[in-house]
Amino acid sequence: MNKKYLSMLLLGGLALTSSCSKYTDIKTQGSLIPSAIDNYRYILNNTSTFEYGGKMTDLAAADVAIVDSAQQATVEGYSDYFFIRNVYTWKSPIIELSTSHDPDWDNYYGRIYNCNIIMNEVPTSTGGTDSAKAELMAEALTHRADAYLNLVNEYAKPYNSGTASSDLGVPLVLTQDLNQKVSRSSVATIYNKIETDLKEALLSLPKASDFNTLPDKAAAYSLLARFYLLKSDYVNAGLYADSTLALQSTLNDLGTITTMPYRKNDPEIIFGKVAGSSFTYSPFILRLSDDILNLLGTNDMRYQLFTRDAASYFGSNYTGRYFCREQINYESRNIGTSVPEMILIKAESLARAGDAGGAMDQVNVLRQKRFKAADYVAMTATDKNDAIVKVVEERRREFMCRLLPWMDQRRLKDDPLFTKTFTRTWQGQTYTLDPSSNRYVFPIATYVIGLNPAIEQNP
Repeated sequence: MNKKYLSMLLLGGLALTSSCSKYTDIKTQGSLIPSAIDNYRYILNNTSTFEYGGKMTDLAAADVAIVDSAQQATVEGYSDYFFIRNVYTWKSPIIELSTSHDPDWDNYYGRIYNCNIIMNEVPTSTGGTDSAKAELMAEALTHRADAYLNLVNEYAKPYNSGTASSDLGVPLVLTQDLNQKVSRSSVATIYNKIETDLKEALLSLPKASDFNTLPDKAAAYSLLARFYLLKSDYVNAGLYADSTLALQSTLNDLGTITTMPYRKNDPEIIFGKVAGSSFTYSPFILRLSDDILNLLGTNDMRYQLFTRDAASYFGSNYTGRYFCREQINYESRNIGTSVPEMILIKAESLARAGDAGGAMDQVNVLRQKRFKAADYVAMTATDKNDAIVKVVEERRREFMCRLLPWMDQRRLKDDPLFTKTFTRTWQGQTYTLDPSSNRYVFPIATYVIGLNPAIEQNP
């Protein structure tokens, strides 16, 4: 294995180059003492190194419909935009040029590299107490676990208890050694490592942090709730959602709110993570599908606040409505855990256990804050299956264009309540995504495979 390949795998991309230079500066320059514990606190406090995640999954999900010929033509006109077409139409490869990097892969492995610096060097650092070192390492474990949870849910099959030990996952890299050999670990191995790391982190994380970008106990609990949901372990998902909500449960009242809070001060966000780039300007806009718009309805404040008429912003060649949450405060959309996510995980846990009434009670806790008082109507369910469907529909309303719709589409694709074949048209050609399709797993970039053919490509 050559250093060039591992440098790409672990560092890849401009964001990580910046992070590495900051790391080198901290270690070797200025008034700081090499190997002192303060160096690692400064690394972790540089939240831009740890915040950024993927951006491509939102294009694949069913809440997006890039149907305007003007947007499609613009995408076709510039090679840097081809990933939009390829993800949207579930094509392989996504990253076509052999010299081009995958931004999602790079962002997550860039974060992992920096976390590994913390994990491997803090134990021998000087000037700190054992508890201070344990807290720094717990933060790194939490950031790394989140990165791996996203990677394995983008580049590997959905978790299946019967096949997880043999399904190809992603490379599990635990040190920053550029000479190490890497290969794809199994899905089960990646999930087991995530679970172990988060439970270890809980022992040393603070009860509360000053900013939602810095991990605390609620962050680790919430990631475990998401983790167990993605494993279809609804009992544990509900229990960890409970533990999270015991620490943080504030909701924004969209029916009365006058100014949306900035992301780092948003009381709903538990563990702040952002998409790798925004989709605010043409041709990147996330035009919404009729399906999600019909689910929302015009009285829903999420429709009124977070969607806008496309033609009024992008000209008469654009139609329908698009996701505009990023334009409110001009911040990239949050893809980290949140209070609404924990409420709906708890709701799904109850629904799966047959408690339809309890599930709807949880859904209504959220929905009361998503309508003006005059428009709010409590939701009810007739039975277990009706409750499950309504919880998942509420997840679609709440998390449109924010990572989770694609994760839900993957985890539910074989569930009889949600099994569906999707079709899309791009410049006259129709593309299909059925439940058994390999396109529910993103291909690994040609650049990665070209540098190391030992890493097996997804089918």
